[in-house]
Amino acid sequence: MSEKPELPDGSEDLNFVMRARREKLDALAAKGVPGFGYSFQRSHLASDCAELLGDAEEGPVVRLAGRVVAWRAHGKTTFAHLGDPSGRLQLYFRRDVLGDVYDTVEYFDLGDVIGVTGPLFRTRSGEVTVRVTEVELLAKSLRPLPFGKEEVVDGKTVRHSAFSDGEQRSRQRYADLAVHPEVRALFASRSAMTRAIRTFLDGRGFLEVETPVLQPLYGGALAKPFVTHHNTLDMPLYLRIADELYLKRLIVGGFERVYEIGHDFRNEGIDRTHNPEFTMLEFYQAYADYVEMMVVVESLVGAAAVAVRSALGSAADRPDAAAFDVSLEAGGFPRIEWLPALSAAVGVVDVLALDDGALRSQATRANVQGVATMSRPKLLDELFQAHIESAIDVPTFVVDYPLELSPLAKPKRGNPALTERFELFARGKELANAFSELNDPIDQRRRFEAQARLKADGDEEATMVDEDYLRAMEYGMPPTGGVGIGLDRLFMYLTGTQHIRDAILFPTMRPE
Repeated sequence: MSEKPELPDGSEDLNFVMRARREKLDALAAKGVPGFGYSFQRSHLASDCAELLGDAEEGPVVRLAGRVVAWRAHGKTTFAHLGDPSGRLQLYFRRDVLGDVYDTVEYFDLGDVIGVTGPLFRTRSGEVTVRVTEVELLAKSLRPLPFGKEEVVDGKTVRHSAFSDGEQRSRQRYADLAVHPEVRALFASRSAMTRAIRTFLDGRGFLEVETPVLQPLYGGALAKPFVTHHNTLDMPLYLRIADELYLKRLIVGGFERVYEIGHDFRNEGIDRTHNPEFTMLEFYQAYADYVEMMVVVESLVGAAAVAVRSALGSAADRPDAAAFDVSLEAGGFPRIEWLPALSAAVGVVDVLALDDGALRSQATRANVQGVATMSRPKLLDELFQAHIESAIDVPTFVVDYPLELSPLAKPKRGNPALTERFELFARGKELANAFSELNDPIDQRRRFEAQARLKADGDEEATMVDEDYLRAMEYGMPPTGGVGIGLDRLFMYLTGTQHIRDAILFPTMRPE
């Protein structure tokens, strides 16, 4: 038996279809047709052409570029559809128009990127079409994309996906985007949301800044960090778990309203609402407290929702995105207090009065896993997630958290066992976290040291004492309201997306 010929890239395990495409590429090369172009100057997008043609039967010459998404050859004529960012348009190839060039068209495949030139016309069925007079292959598709099939049902085009496995779509987002225009539209709406948030904050005098991603100490949240090492400085560095401490340094320095949109990293599990790398918005306003920041958050979420709706089209097409309206029209998001809510849920007068053993028993009854090694703050947090957070549907502020859960928040006026903190929840997801920021460096040192003791006792999510941040505070930090909003989860809520991997272009996944 003869050996299989080795392909140019050394691969020998290509399937029949991929081998056939490479053979077509070779055949084109033999005809002097390059498989991969350099550029193409297009004059219009597909969506422009109906307006250009108007009611006429014949229209102007256009130059379009995009991917072949449908192909129907009939001897001396071929019909195709070209897809670009705006939509799709029919193409009409004729041998008597293209001459010898038509022979190269026979080597085209679904997924190829081409450029075409020709006049617009209307077919007998009324479809706007380009009569192709020139065609150029811009990129040969050597691997077939998983295009689905389309049919017209009750006057509407229904597409049956050939790429339905959610995990594979996340792994091969490039293919997912190429064959699913609705996924492209979804992520375009995410960009619209981010732009709206920037516009909202810029319009209120906030300054967008950038702070370090690699940090000598991590802080601003309770989370396990990713650790790396800098060779030249011979020191460990941490990928940031939050932007908070650097942004508040800027408040000390005189920037009274600052925000940052960037990636944070937490070395935690992956599930429907958690990805180790995620996008966080944090903003801080001097001379404000958590009550004022609640009002800001309500307006910001509303602005983000309007942008998403506008980008996606009719709100009726996405009923899951409507809940925020009901709350705003009722005079703001509902508010519940952390301590009374959790105490009632576990059936005690004051859940903070329970000792660690009683808290572990309560957590075990709530099906919390791994309670034996949890610190007291972690037990309280897990109990809250099990009883309260998971049951919240419409956007709701939970206010006044215990001091031991909030090392960076000011004590609540009138009850120093609690803090002036709120979190925003919707559909069982945390969307935002905010404080009247602690600006007392003496109190802050005590809380850092308490966290350090928890860390020494094995709590991997506890923070360390940040001496530089304490030094900044000692210069004097104005009263400040601060907010952190997870943009991935906010986007999930506004679009009804059920899994965080579908809200992130390239989520973190285990290697295949």
